[in-house]
Amino acid sequence: MRKPIVAGNWKMNKTVADALSLVEGLKRDLAECKKVDVVLCPPFTALKAVADAVTGTHIDVGAQNMHWEKSGAFTGEVSAEMLRELYCHYVILGHSERRQYFHETDEIVNKKTKAALAANLHPIVCVGELLEQRESGKTEEVIEKQVRGSLAGLSSKELLDTVVAYEPVWAIGTGKTASPQQAQDVHAFIRGILKAISDEHVAQSVRIQYGGSVKASNAKELFHMPDIDGGLIGGASLEPRSFIEIVQGAF
Repeated sequence: MRKPIVAGNWKMNKTVADALSLVEGLKRDLAECKKVDVVLCPPFTALKAVADAVTGTHIDVGAQNMHWEKSGAFTGEVSAEMLRELYCHYVILGHSERRQYFHETDEIVNKKTKAALAANLHPIVCVGELLEQRESGKTEEVIEKQVRGSLAGLSSKELLDTVVAYEPVWAIGTGKTASPQQAQDVHAFIRGILKAISDEHVAQSVRIQYGGSVKASNAKELFHMPDIDGGLIGGASLEPRSFIEIVQGAF
């Protein structure tokens, strides 16, 4: 039985003071949450403060990005080891915004994924199609390319330490949401790819999140589809009550 995982991607939002205020609002209901793995992914500037604030709770912390090298002349970047030093356990990789605005390819995501795993971080690897790709019937082609490319060369153990997040780009921040059945169909397809690149045990064990305009009103229906194991939540993770209700939707 796969344990649901709900991660809040705060993106470029929240000062340290704002972050701590949000965490305090979340801790009242989620500090003892054991039914769902709850992960908060604040901006880099708030990672240490948030990690300190959730110490002693069942809430984990993740970063939103990292470089694949351990160190070097990469101005503005951070490494997996630096994140581990801040008590991060997860890192989001290959988000559509990174792919779109910073031109990250599957090959780059793959290098980052391997570096994260080598540092004992759990990568949350994002995949998803554009609206025109869905409308032209290319969803499966796009998703298979991204999954195979981003996870290329990973061992069974490494795959088991990885989370996949299906985020249709057309549903991110738009208010549009894939129907539960649309999301389930792609999640099942991803599980089939995992079986092809590894085996049935890995395919049935890897957790696959859904992301894209998830809110309290649709979370439960989405999360209770057989192949959807929680969500990667954007805007709705920035307000305590909405995020708490989304997490509760995974119970």
